[in-house]
Amino acid sequence: MTDTRTMSVLIADDHQLIREMIAHYLREQPELEVDMSENLDSALLAIATRGGYDVVLLDYTMPGMAGLAGVTRAVEANAGRAVVLFSGNASRETVASALENGARGFIPKTLPAKSLLNAIRFVLAGEIFLPMSYMTDPEPNTAQSGWSLSPQETRVLKKLCEGKTNKEIARDLNLSEVTIKMYMRSICTRLGAKNRTHAAMIANQHSIC
Repeated sequence: MTDTRTMSVLIADDHQLIREMIAHYLREQPELEVDMSENLDSALLAIATRGGYDVVLLDYTMPGMAGLAGVTRAVEANAGRAVVLFSGNASRETVASALENGARGFIPKTLPAKSLLNAIRFVLAGEIFLPMSYMTDPEPNTAQSGWSLSPQETRVLKKLCEGKTNKEIARDLNLSEVTIKMYMRSICTRLGAKNRTHAAMIANQHSIC
């Protein structure tokens, strides 16, 4: 028997053209039901009126957000269902903080339509979505000893050099293990390391730790 349950999506974005183009594309998918909001207050009202959406695409910079405070409010309002950061440009620090505040991932506005749909379906399946480019593309800021590492990546790497496990690092930095694994993957990519042990060796050789 085929599961025909309709999944609900809320696009919360203040850019009308982006909002309407994405909604038009998603509404062509028979399993998706799509609503739109242009600011945080209208998004929260829509969530309350419907009783929650399966996925909320939340623009980080739209009116009313006030940064991570808006993410937290949306996550709480959606009561356990997925809220995903939806932005044209979000730093790794912002995405990591959003995950710690309950977001289920980060979907860039630059994704092609088909990839966006796949990302939404991935989140609907209960997973956390992060684009590959988020892990591999260089991000300006804070190079240390020639390596382009963010301050948080450097803190994680130093804990790794102390021989700590992901669970121990997560506890020390007051982060989740999922976030630590995300940082480990990014660190290994940046250092050209095969695994976390190799990353620690490289860090020690270059006096990063």
